[in-house]
Amino acid sequence: MDGTALLRWGRACLQGLEHRREEINALNVFPIPDADTGTNLLATMRAAVAAAEVAVFAASAEPGAASAHTVAAAMAQGATIGARGNSGIILSQVLRGIADAVRGGSLTADTLRAALAGASALVRAGLSVPIEGTILTVLDCASACAAACSEVSLAGVALAAADGAAKALGDTPSQLGVLRDAGVVDAGARGLVVLLDSLVSVTRGEVPARPEYARRSAVAVPPASEIGVEPAEPRYEVMYLLADTDEPRVATLRARLGELGDSVVVVGDGDRFWSAHVHCADAGAAVEAGIAAGTLSRIRIEGFAFSEHLDHGPEHSEIPRQDHARPADAAQIDAARSTIAAASDSPRAVPGSADVVAGNLVARDVATTATPEVPADRRVLAVASGEGAATLFEDAGAVVLGGDEPVTARALLAAIRRMPNREVLVLPNGALPAHELVAVGVAARDAHRDVLLLPSASMVQGLAALAVHDRGRIAVDDAFTMSEAAATTRWGSLRAATQRALTMVGTCARGDGLGLVGHDVVVIDRDMRTAGLTLLDRMLAFGGELVTLLMGATVPDGLGDELATHIARDFPGVEVIVYPGGQRGDLVQIGVE
Repeated sequence: MDGTALLRWGRACLQGLEHRREEINALNVFPIPDADTGTNLLATMRAAVAAAEVAVFAASAEPGAASAHTVAAAMAQGATIGARGNSGIILSQVLRGIADAVRGGSLTADTLRAALAGASALVRAGLSVPIEGTILTVLDCASACAAACSEVSLAGVALAAADGAAKALGDTPSQLGVLRDAGVVDAGARGLVVLLDSLVSVTRGEVPARPEYARRSAVAVPPASEIGVEPAEPRYEVMYLLADTDEPRVATLRARLGELGDSVVVVGDGDRFWSAHVHCADAGAAVEAGIAAGTLSRIRIEGFAFSEHLDHGPEHSEIPRQDHARPADAAQIDAARSTIAAASDSPRAVPGSADVVAGNLVARDVATTATPEVPADRRVLAVASGEGAATLFEDAGAVVLGGDEPVTARALLAAIRRMPNREVLVLPNGALPAHELVAVGVAARDAHRDVLLLPSASMVQGLAALAVHDRGRIAVDDAFTMSEAAATTRWGSLRAATQRALTMVGTCARGDGLGLVGHDVVVIDRDMRTAGLTLLDRMLAFGGELVTLLMGATVPDGLGDELATHIARDFPGVEVIVYPGGQRGDLVQIGVE
């Protein structure tokens, strides 16, 4: 398999994980019963495939440049950066194992054997306390079956690995008491079988038949509060991305997180990024440990609550019994934010609260819930101007209301009413003033539909919000997370003045370059390129990790490349993505995350 075939495999994995997401979510009882393993695997794989598609596009000018290693390395890095949950981080190491194995050529029978062996070693090295009966054991079995297979074809070895993993998956309840009690196989391991089956489908043209791993009905157990067990302190899932570090510091971080909590995973992409995960009671201390190890970004803190479990003997001691889910402790979140803010004198050294997502992980009791809720009947409606921008929103799964003409309140209301979904999240992207949006929201809601209008004042903010959309959450949590992503994305625009006017920074003449932050003019210059460069300097003076440039329909030739080069030269470490938006009015829309 060359790079193109590996990308095709990645897309097949996406289809398989989408199809099996709810099955995998229903199996999720370890390490915590929060019914999100399938969702986390899918989100991580989406990040991996998106990174691979960018790599293939970037190499398209050079025939054969998108090698297997180019694609696999991009997938590994994309998965590391976009990892969700314990399972997502482990998935990134499976992809890294492939990337390491194909450095010298394509994915073959021999390099697949090496990839699985390497992935197995990477996963075990990244965990503080490996637990058998999980994806670790199943990955080991897949690797052993591939190594023992006498086939010389990639398809034959892939099938042997997939069949070995499927057999090991069926054995996981006998290895881990919490799985046996819940009547399930391991959720993360089920996801691994999906990935290996997808490899079989790409190489052999057929998908192996597997049983439905349904969760059995369970007997209800009284809540802990009814049998005299006091609730334990709140606990948190903490995740972040780490850069500017090395193996010894990472080892120290892994040990420190192990002291603070459990479910510790710290792994790298083999290049520059490391992803860390821990369940702990002190979120601030977990963040502090990461700051001591390197440069942090993409910090996520989610809360869940457990009661002390009833004593059923040593084999049941791996996981406490869940009580009533509680909101994340605001004091803990604020403490974590304070830790981040105080970590450096430079606002660019460590991203601040913009990167902290506080929310609820609604845990499900393995004894009282047979299956998780079906994903919400929810869709995002986004207002977009320009063909390229509309395509970006559509590719991300949104329904687009667009066109070159300004969108009216009547048109937005009609578009919402045409949506067949029970829940509609609207990204207005600056198309209407606030009072008109409020009126549209009131008019659109009825007994059969909930409508939430999100505070996206520009298309770049809307794209940031859509990147964290997750139908697996309840609507208010999804809207909160998307709203926070939009609100914490600084946005600006470069325009040409259409007439002489007085602004807050002086008088402009027709044709001048205007740089705006939000709705306020902060730069005026006769030269459009100079205005754009100055605007970027102003926006990045307060820090930033990712800059999105959405290029308009009449942007001067080469301006996008010039702006991107300026960022790379003067703001090292800041990533830049340039998209053809095609919008009218703004020559460039700029988003800083």
